[in-house]
Amino acid sequence: MATKLEKTLKREIEIDGQAYMVTISPDGVKLTQKGFRKGPELTWRQILASGGGDSGEGSSGGGAGGTGGNAGGTGWLGNA
Repeated sequence: MATKLEKTLKREIEIDGQAYMVTISPDGVKLTQKGFRKGPELTWRQILASGGGDSGEGSSGGGAGGTGGNAGGTGWLGNA
């Protein structure tokens, strides 16, 4: 059985040599450059609406490496 997400989780990742913080909360996901407060933020409903909730086989978008259905292939966090 999976653990329910009830508290905010923060994890550091590195992209192109730059440190970022990924914040996962019951409200959604946020990606910020380490040491900064602002960054792209999406609610879980926005992620589902962008095609991230498709469970059907052979769907386009979503999934690892997909564009999530966004124009220009920027991914679901935009230009982050």
